[in-house]
Amino acid sequence: MEEQLIFAWAMIFCIAIAPVYGEYYSKTVTPSSKAEKVTNLHFFLHDTLSGENPSAVLVAHANLTRKDHSPVPFGSLFAIDDPLRVGPEPTSKIIGNAQGLYLSSSQDASKFTIVLYADFAFTTGKFKGSSFSIFSRNPVTEAKREVAIVGGRGRFRMARGFAHIKTSYFNATTGDAILDYKVTLYHY
Repeated sequence: MEEQLIFAWAMIFCIAIAPVYGEYYSKTVTPSSKAEKVTNLHFFLHDTLSGENPSAVLVAHANLTRKDHSPVPFGSLFAIDDPLRVGPEPTSKIIGNAQGLYLSSSQDASKFTIVLYADFAFTTGKFKGSSFSIFSRNPVTEAKREVAIVGGRGRFRMARGFAHIKTSYFNATTGDAILDYKVTLYHY
C-alpha cells in the first residue's frame, strides 16, 4: 500500500512539473546574405482540349439541370499537361510544361473564369529542373489578366510574383487556346 502511495505521489509530481519544461521552442534564422533576384520570363502555353492527344482532359463535371454547350461548362474540372513553347506556333520549341488543374468557376458564361492551380516546369535551357506554381483566379474573358505566383523549386525556390496572361488564340467550339504568359518572379 505504501508503495502505491509513493507511486501516486511521484506521478502527481511529474504531472505538475511537465508544464514547466514543456514550453514552445522556436529559432529564428537570419536569411543568408544572398540578394533577392528578379526573373522575367515570356512563353506561350498551348491548352488543347480537342483531337486524339489533348493536353487538357475533363476529370469531373457538375450534374447541371440546364444544358450548357460550352467546351468548359460551369463546375468542370480539368487535368492539364500543357506544353510551354517559345512562340504561339504549334511547331515552336517546347521549353517545359504546365501540369495541374483548372476549374470552371463562373456561372455567367459571358464572364468565363477559371481557378487555376498548376506547376510550370522547365525542361530545357538555364532553368531546366526549376518550376514555379500558380494558384489563382483567372478571368479568361478579360483581354489582359494577372494571376499569382505562390511558390517554386530549383532556381525559383521560394518564388513569389505574378504572371500577365493574354489570349493569343481561342477556339470557342473546341476550347483550344494559346496563352501568352509574361511572368515576373522574385526569388532567392
